[in-house]
Amino acid sequence: MAVDNRKALLFIAMSLDGYIADQQGDISFLKLVETDGEDYGYRDFFSTIDVVVLGRKTWDTILSFSIPQPYEGKKVYIISGSRQGTTGNSEYYGKYLPTLIRNLKAGKGLDIFVDGGSQVALSLLKEHLIDRMIISIIPVLPGDGIPLFRPGFPKQNLKLTKSRDFSTGLVQLEYKVLTEN
Repeated sequence: MAVDNRKALLFIAMSLDGYIADQQGDISFLKLVETDGEDYGYRDFFSTIDVVVLGRKTWDTILSFSIPQPYEGKKVYIISGSRQGTTGNSEYYGKYLPTLIRNLKAGKGLDIFVDGGSQVALSLLKEHLIDRMIISIIPVLPGDGIPLFRPGFPKQNLKLTKSRDFSTGLVQLEYKVLTEN
């Protein structure tokens, strides 16, 4: 069901110490919580969005999984300063990311899935364009890697709206990003 007030939603996983990947972009630590039949709410979440926005490195990682049609049925914007073009439902976007998000939010449709990586998240947090964050905490401390929350964004006030824990040790936190006062 399309909404007039689209939201940008960050749905992402990170280690307990805040990393989304190792320094080379490897996300194999996510396998620690893989279990048959458990998607940690992803399928339900996926039904609430019709646009996916993600960085080129995240896109390349997803393509390495050999998924025939990643994000099938959704419009996909891959943020890249070096690649151009459109393939199927996917388009490389090299312009100012906050403008894209503002335009998407102003249009009609379902919500907008911000899938990472950390540079995309930082860019949108700087502009206060993330409305909600769903963060899955993986029970591992790699000690180093690519942090989800990099220095440089302004203070963000959050309200915890939901938390869930799973038998695998994964904890999922959902926050509403509060507007500035």
